[in-house]
Amino acid sequence: MRGFSRSGTAADAAIAAVTVLALCAGTWLVLGGTRTHAPPQPSAAQARTWQDGRRPAAPPLPPSPPDRIRIPAIRVDAPLVGLGLTPTGSLDVPPADRPDLAGWYAAGTTPGETGTAIVAGHVDNADGPAVFYRLGALKKGSTVEVDRRDGGVAVFTVDAVEVYDAEDFPDAKVYGAARRPELRVITCGGGYSRATGYQGNIVVFAHLTGSR
Repeated sequence: MRGFSRSGTAADAAIAAVTVLALCAGTWLVLGGTRTHAPPQPSAAQARTWQDGRRPAAPPLPPSPPDRIRIPAIRVDAPLVGLGLTPTGSLDVPPADRPDLAGWYAAGTTPGETGTAIVAGHVDNADGPAVFYRLGALKKGSTVEVDRRDGGVAVFTVDAVEVYDAEDFPDAKVYGAARRPELRVITCGGGYSRATGYQGNIVVFAHLTGSR
């Protein structure tokens, strides 16, 4: 399987597949044997519309690796670890025993520069909720902040929060190249099976609206 080019363009479903398989086992729910504590899922009102992609963006920032992601509306404040590709060409994932960590695709676009930057993290592990457990509760207009290694902070505004079944994951929409600085934040979601875990992914679409 192929991964991303430096421009952030997705070649195929490699990362979508690894997100479903590696992030979405749902071990906590399997062990608990219940959906009582299922993570929130986005409503249809949070889906992307054509207007969302036309909202003004801030000028792009120079490349700089990110160190931390904050999403105040859902109380996320997490360090970021660089993710590479596995020997099969799929995106690696943060270690499952570190539920506080999120990861970014380190060979792709850095958050804040022109293109599509990718951040991914677990929704839960065997011990309970993980970093992006409440991602599906995020609303349009919410803020995502990314601390950068150059000392700056890239500020993104959420355009949409959507959930997709694995079989219908829109690779080009999620991973495709962008003409402005954009961010995708991804975890697992959708239907759940005790045999295979979560059946899809939650994706946050956001674009750069400021920096400091």
